[in-house]
Amino acid sequence: MNVNLGAPYEAVINRLIERGYAGNQTEIIRQALVVYAREIDEEEAHLVHKAVGIEVARMKSGATKTYSYEELMRKAGLKP
Repeated sequence: MNVNLGAPYEAVINRLIERGYAGNQTEIIRQALVVYAREIDEEEAHLVHKAVGIEVARMKSGATKTYSYEELMRKAGLKP
């Protein structure tokens, strides 16, 4: 794969190599992708946690109807 990043990004990559963070451009790009993927995963987890908190608050306030296991089984026509 050939990627043209442009001068500013190539300068960053070269500076990181000079500082010893990686041995070559490929290593720098791999490291950057791993960090980026981790940030995305953390952001997704944060959003899920926030959504769950909102739904729990709605259930506690009575804004969302909740059902017991037995009620769900009866509604589905199954024995609990």
